[in-house]
Amino acid sequence: MLALRLARGAHPLVQLRRLLVAAASAGTGFLLLCTLAYALEHPGAGAVLRLAWCLAPITATVYFAVAVARTDPGTRPRSGLSAVGLGPTRLMVLATVSTAVACVLGSMVALLFFLHLRGDVSGLPFDGAAAELLAAERPLPLAGALTLLAVVPITASAASALALRPRPVRATGKEPGSEPTGDTDPDAPAPPPSGLPWGVALLAAGLAVETYASGSGGGPGSGVPMPGVGADGSPVGVLAGWALTALGLMLAGPGLTHLCGRLLQSVRPGAMRLLAGRVLQEEARRVGRPLGVLCAVASAAYASIVLYAGPRPEVGPLTALGGLLVAGCAVLTLATAAVEARQARSETTAALLRLGAPATVLRGSAALRAGALFAVFAPLTWIVAELAALPLAR
Repeated sequence: MLALRLARGAHPLVQLRRLLVAAASAGTGFLLLCTLAYALEHPGAGAVLRLAWCLAPITATVYFAVAVARTDPGTRPRSGLSAVGLGPTRLMVLATVSTAVACVLGSMVALLFFLHLRGDVSGLPFDGAAAELLAAERPLPLAGALTLLAVVPITASAASALALRPRPVRATGKEPGSEPTGDTDPDAPAPPPSGLPWGVALLAAGLAVETYASGSGGGPGSGVPMPGVGADGSPVGVLAGWALTALGLMLAGPGLTHLCGRLLQSVRPGAMRLLAGRVLQEEARRVGRPLGVLCAVASAAYASIVLYAGPRPEVGPLTALGGLLVAGCAVLTLATAAVEARQARSETTAALLRLGAPATVLRGSAALRAGALFAVFAPLTWIVAELAALPLAR
């Protein structure tokens, strides 16, 4: 009940983020139900492969749900809450419940829409519009449908609880392993993230695996069919290469963001460049990972365009829905991380304004940060996309 009261009294933007989580959960749940309908008509390995393609939308939805849970102001520790029984553990539980409620709502909408398109639910427009595609002539196994629909709520809730779990406090009063809050001493910059070498190694390994797999070729049936397209798809090795490339970009993102901050502060920086660089260093872990994920999604989108160019099957509606879910969740996760970073440095910003810092300096600092990130990540995305698409264009 307390979680519902906090959700009802939240800011409209917070409610909008929760509705977006529900929408992403609905889209992913609909893809899972469509996979179940395909399995009813075509039992065998093809149904398992189609289910494997749903891992990308599931991962993107869970990642977005965790980002929204981290920025929920109703579950942030505040002074005086522990006295009324709302300590860090209870707030973590509230965030987990809010995430579960949003995801369950989306899953129920997906089930209703799926049954409506099958013709099992009447009285609405487009009754049974996709009856043949969704195997309306076969009975729907309720246990299997509910199991698939429970994947996103359970996974998102568990991931939110893991991300927001209370951590032991050091003698300094800070939590070990916690991300910078933006209100640290300006004479103690955040240490650089340690994942850049691993990210570069995984990125190179992913491109190498993709190139080798695409060059080795394979006969009919050696590919992985994508939902909504023909039976021949990309080889499994190419897909493994894409996965390694995406993981490498995600790991390298914080290190590259920290490097952008160092570059901004080099060669006699002024107050604006110094502030912009220090903020990027403090927010490297928080913003860098979503930036790396977005670069991976953009690179995969470019490679997919090359893959489907020419005399190939057109992209089906389910493939388009899955791609839209992954891309939309990546963009929304980055935007949510930016909101979280702004919330974390709100006290620092207020202190600077009280000390007489002009608002133009703060706006200019934000513009410098955006420009530096674009100057580094945009060419990186283009290079990775070209290298990933080159073997597919043969």
